[in-house]
Amino acid sequence: MKETILIILLFLSITFQGFSQRIEDLSTTDVISGKVITLGEIPINKGLILISHSMECPFADMYANRLKFLISEYSSQGFAFHLINPSKEENQTPETLKTFMQESGISVPYLLDPEQEWTKYFKITKIPEVILITNGENGFEIAYRGAFDNNPQAEGSVTDRYFERAINQILKGQKPGPPQVRAMGCNVKTF
Repeated sequence: MKETILIILLFLSITFQGFSQRIEDLSTTDVISGKVITLGEIPINKGLILISHSMECPFADMYANRLKFLISEYSSQGFAFHLINPSKEENQTPETLKTFMQESGISVPYLLDPEQEWTKYFKITKIPEVILITNGENGFEIAYRGAFDNNPQAEGSVTDRYFERAINQILKGQKPGPPQVRAMGCNVKTF
């Protein structure tokens, strides 16, 4: 009986290892360039920032000006920004998203995630949600995940800028603390 259980567990372990995907192998299409982007091929200097986004989420609109500021402030300091769309809404086609990006004035790659591979891998549950990836001792690691700040509705009333603090801590050679803050926003639809 013990041998049978051991054999089953060994089989399951081998099977699941075959299905697990390495972070570096995640790939998807950038609607701006039309090119396939593979995570492992994106140069990570200080950090790669993935931000979940959807045109249908009012919280994404509330953060648009803050996002533009962060991109202008930190892109030149070694941080690469990418938006990622986990939406399964039919009206969010590559054409409409490309038009949206051109009109928004946000100039970063916009990745589609129609099968939600990236969303599931990074356990993204909200829009917007920030994932800050850095180079660690064993490859890529998530240095920070979660909210931009503590007030999505009123930018002028923000008292704690979690994400910006994490970036500044990385620039100082420190680990971000806290490494995770619960994101506020629209729920990612996984159906």
